[in-house]
Amino acid sequence: MVDLMATEISTFSIDVPQEQLDDLHRRLDATRWPDEVPGVGWAQGIPLDYTRELVDYWRTTYDWRAQEARLNSFPQFRTEIDGHDLHFIHVRSADPDAMPLVLTHGWPGSIVEYLDVIGPLIDPVTHGGSAEDAFHVVVPTIPGYGLSGPAVGWSTERAARAWTELQTWDTSP
Repeated sequence: MVDLMATEISTFSIDVPQEQLDDLHRRLDATRWPDEVPGVGWAQGIPLDYTRELVDYWRTTYDWRAQEARLNSFPQFRTEIDGHDLHFIHVRSADPDAMPLVLTHGWPGSIVEYLDVIGPLIDPVTHGGSAEDAFHVVVPTIPGYGLSGPAVGWSTERAARAWTELQTWDTSP
């Protein structure tokens, strides 16, 4: 049996250096677009016009700093469990008897999918629910995604054991 206990849990916040964002913008601006066979649509992959539209959105409209601030508005942590570096959000309800609840994203996906439901889950009264419906919410980034480490040897069984461990921690300041 693998020892799941983490030796250290550290607070975490996302802080992408501006030079990395500037580099991404330069690379997007320098994209060399391929030719496309006329009229193939989605039959041979993503259409070039759609790809150009998507890149333009990421280059000129998407606000990374706003997303970074939104993610950083939740308490985030990093630890190692079962040999894997894990990133997770852990928001405790004001109700000390709230039940822990793990929200796990799939593929493709990310923790961003759950940001809008954390508030109602930790504080159901404010959102029209009952106090006894409160949860302590844990939202891990699965290995191989985003802010967690690589998924070497990861399995659903290992994830289940790690998520069980995450639910037991008191990350209160």
